[in-house]
Parts: sequence; C-alpha cells; structure tokens
Amino acid sequence: MRQPLLAVKDLQTHFELRQWGFLRLGSVRAVDGVSFTLDVGESAAVVGESGCGKSSLARTLLGLYRPTGGEVLFEGRSLALLKGAAMKDYRARVGYVQQDPYGALPPFMNVRRILEEPLIIHGVRSRVDRHRRIDEALEEVGLGSAAEIRDTFPHQLSGGQQQRVVIARALLLRPHLIIADEPVSMLDASVRVEILDLLHSVQTVHGIALLYITHDLSTVRHYAHRVMVMYAGRMVEQASVESLLDRPQHPYTEALLAALADPDAENARHERHVPVGEAPSLLNPPPGCRFHPRCPQVIAGTCETRDPPDFEPFPDHRAACWLRE
Repeated sequence: MRQPLLAVKDLQTHFELRQWGFLRLGSVRAVDGVSFTLDVGESAAVVGESGCGKSSLARTLLGLYRPTGGEVLFEGRSLALLKGAAMKDYRARVGYVQQDPYGALPPFMNVRRILEEPLIIHGVRSRVDRHRRIDEALEEVGLGSAAEIRDTFPHQLSGGQQQRVVIARALLLRPHLIIADEPVSMLDASVRVEILDLLHSVQTVHGIALLYITHDLSTVRHYAHRVMVMYAGRMVEQASVESLLDRPQHPYTEALLAALADPDAENARHERHVPVGEAPSLLNPPPGCRFHPRCPQVIAGTCETRDPPDFEPFPDHRAACWLRE
C-alpha cells in the first residue's frame, strides 16, 4: 500500500492550567486521541464548532505546539524527531493559511518584503529568482499585475486581497501540504467563495494536499474529498463527503447538518433536531462519550460510562458512537 503523506496516530495536545504560577488546576485536553491519514493531493476538511480543538490540531501539525502524546508522521518521518535543518525543511513543505489575514501580515512590511522573507530564510539567494517567484505567486492567486501590488502595504488592501497574499506566501516554497485554518471566516460573504475556489484551484493544479479546517459544513461538499468531524478534542466521524452528508452516523454530525441555515433538500429529508446545551469543558470532559450530555439518542448506562471506539457502519465510514455497534 502507498504510504500516506500525513499519518496522525492517537495525537494528544494538552495544556497545563496553573493559578498564580504554581497551583496546578489540571490540563486542557485540546486534542485528545485523534487519528487520521491524508494522502498526496487529497483534500480533507476538519469540521466542528468553536472550541472543539480544530486550531490546536492545526498548530500541532505545524510544529507550533508540542504534542503531549501520540505521533505525527509526514512522508514517513516522525515530527517529534525533526530538529534544526530537518524541522526547517518540514516547515517549507507545509504551508499555512491563517484565519485572520490582516493579523497574519506584518503591517510595517510591503507585500514584496512579506513574500521575500520566507524565500530568504529558506536559502533562495538570487534576488532575481526571488522576485520572479513572487510575481508568479501574486499572479497565480489572482492579484492582477504584480507590479501594482508589490509595493503596497496590508492596510491598503481589502480583506480578500490580504487573504490572497497569505495564500501566495503559503505557495512560495512549493509545499506538499497546505493547512488552511478557517480561511474565510473573517471575510465578507461575497468574497468567501472566491477564496475557497482559489484554494481548490491551486490545490488541484499543483497536486497539493489540503487540510481545510472549518465550522461550516455547507462548504465542504465542493472543496473536500473527505470530512472529519471533531467534538471536544476527538474525531467522532470520518467519511467521504458524499457518505457523510447523505447518511451521517453520529448524532453530533446530524446536529451540525440541522444547524445549517439552508440545508439542501437531499440532506433535509430526515428530521433532525439541534441539541440543547453547550460543548463540554476540555479541562474536565464528561466520562464515556463526550457528546452524551447533549445527545437525543443517548443509551442509558452505556454512553455515560463507556468511551466508544470507531465503528464502521459502511466501508471507509467510521463513527465513534455506540448506536453503530
């Protein structure tokens, strides 16, 4: 079998919480036993409500957070073993598109300097070569004439233009994987489709794997091959886009679909109810299935006490729910 580009095995990222610097209050389990794979050129979406651990997962995969446990393998190499030049090479192969484009761009640098910096850091010595790659990236992301954009500062650009610069920066080093963390949540609705179309286009043209992190299930049908649903630090369902949207197997996935403002008719044929309550604290999550305090289909005596493993009700469709035992 072909080796996956990215393999995540029982990944855990916990943050110790202290008061007054010495009194330990416990650990926030932002990522708590997550496993999945991502193939070369594949597009996968991680979906879940705010606070479920999506961004912590992204930053752990980028090497910005140190995992508490588990393993991340990129092209067969363990992320934990990468040091110095090897870690620098890894970061060149993994692009990052941040949620807030204005916050991601240094306000005191113009666009040319912003895009030139990663090329200098990663050893592109020729100024002519750097400028050529910058111009190519700016034109590829749809910013028109590079000569008109290079000398502008972030505050002179619209939100959509800023995010295009962020995407251009992510492409400059020719990555094998791009992690896009809520890339359109800070943009106007009229611009969101343009940016998602752009990400999909560059991912397809260059054969780049894309990990698209979002809270909005309505966009994944068009921009991902596979969906992974995250709740309270754990993956509760994983499947192809068609299988997950057409026949969701976890009550939380059903709740996300029910919460869509305009679910399509195909997915609206089943009566679904949005559960009451809020996601549990990651400092003190409930025992058993973490969704059971809100679940309308809870199995008494089982869901409250036993942590569900992944069941496979359909081929390549997994759900961590006792209803699928």
